[in-house]
Amino acid sequence: MTLQDELNLSGWTKITQQELDAILDKHQLFADGLRDGERAKLSMHDLSYLDMAGRNLARADLTGTVMSYCNLEGANLDDAILFAADLRFTKMMEAHLNRADLRGASMAGSDMSGAMMNNVDLRDGVLLRSAAEGGDLTAIVHEDANAGMEKATLKGADLTGAKMSDNLIVQTDLTDCILRNAKFKGANLSMSNLTGCDLEGADFTDANLSGAIFHGAIFNGTTLDNADLSGADLIGAMFENMDFSKVNLDAAHIAKTLADINVNLRELLVNHGKWINSNGKEGTRADLSKMNLGGENLQSVNLSAADLSFAVLKGANLSKSEFLMTDFSFADMRGVVLARADLRGAKLARANLTGANLVGAVLSEVNISLRAGAGEWRASLEKATLRGAMLNGAVMKNMDMEGADFREADLRNADLSGSLLIDADFTDADLRGANLDKTDVRGALGLAKKFEEEEDAP
Repeated sequence: MTLQDELNLSGWTKITQQELDAILDKHQLFADGLRDGERAKLSMHDLSYLDMAGRNLARADLTGTVMSYCNLEGANLDDAILFAADLRFTKMMEAHLNRADLRGASMAGSDMSGAMMNNVDLRDGVLLRSAAEGGDLTAIVHEDANAGMEKATLKGADLTGAKMSDNLIVQTDLTDCILRNAKFKGANLSMSNLTGCDLEGADFTDANLSGAIFHGAIFNGTTLDNADLSGADLIGAMFENMDFSKVNLDAAHIAKTLADINVNLRELLVNHGKWINSNGKEGTRADLSKMNLGGENLQSVNLSAADLSFAVLKGANLSKSEFLMTDFSFADMRGVVLARADLRGAKLARANLTGANLVGAVLSEVNISLRAGAGEWRASLEKATLRGAMLNGAVMKNMDMEGADFREADLRNADLSGSLLIDADFTDADLRGANLDKTDVRGALGLAKKFEEEEDAP
């Protein structure tokens, strides 16, 4: 039996695109409070493969509706009833699903990247109907459809306050999701990707997090009581205000200290210096990836080209040090001191530099020698977090800073000329005297107001 055959089974009313458009036109009038408006009542309809992109379906009744393979990109489904709906392989990028009732809905393979899903209800639910007149109640099921979001994509979605208890979220891509105060009690998120997620106040009590990836995720007041973290990758995750008394992290991957692996930091730095000075012929390149170096004093050292990816450097002193082409990707660098450090060509993609001191630091490109192929190696702060960071007088020319978070940062007199600032956020940042000549600011936030204030200044 083909998928289309399954969708045509009795019980669902099939309508055409034209009929659907007419219903949605009336629903728009209803939503606007205008005459001749009528709320869309599409419960138990078959809308598979139809196009509703950008349409207003707020408060629509879509109980038990088949919407698999539909195009709902940018649609407004706020407060809609989607109880036990079939949304498999549906396109819902940038859709609004705030407060929507998605209990028992199947969203396997769907794409909800960038969707707004505040306070959405994604808990279990079963739709029942009478088997015959006066008969017993039976569950209405979609063929081969299980409730949950297995193998779905939710990159950058906002699920603040979502209820997802007992939901199946296996192998789901939740990269960069906002999951503040979301409820995952008993949910199965095994093998899911939660890279860069904001998990403040989220509740994972009794959840299955086995094999899940939490690179760069922020745990702040997050509840993990009795959660299964076997094989979970917590390297690069950041923890604040956490109670681990009911959490077993023995089977999880977490950052190790130098003492754990019996490494002497001074010897490591000496060997790295030999490696640099001999162009790799002597000594050994410093590999400090996934290491916990929080609070360490690394002032005035040379760790150029070292690997510090996923390292914990919270509160460390790295001032006046050399980090040419060093890899800091996904590093926890909250409150780190990098004042007047040389970071030319450094890779800081997705690093968390909240509250860091980078006064007078140099983060521009570095020229590569002819022997190494020649050219320029650009420094990167792509999707890095620099909220409240001090960047006064920093040289940040010709950098890749797409999607970087500079909210409340001090960028006075910083040189950002020639840099890529697409989708960067400068909300409430101090940009007085900053040089933004020849920058690409498409989609950047918080810049226009600053420019206007500067132009209006006497």
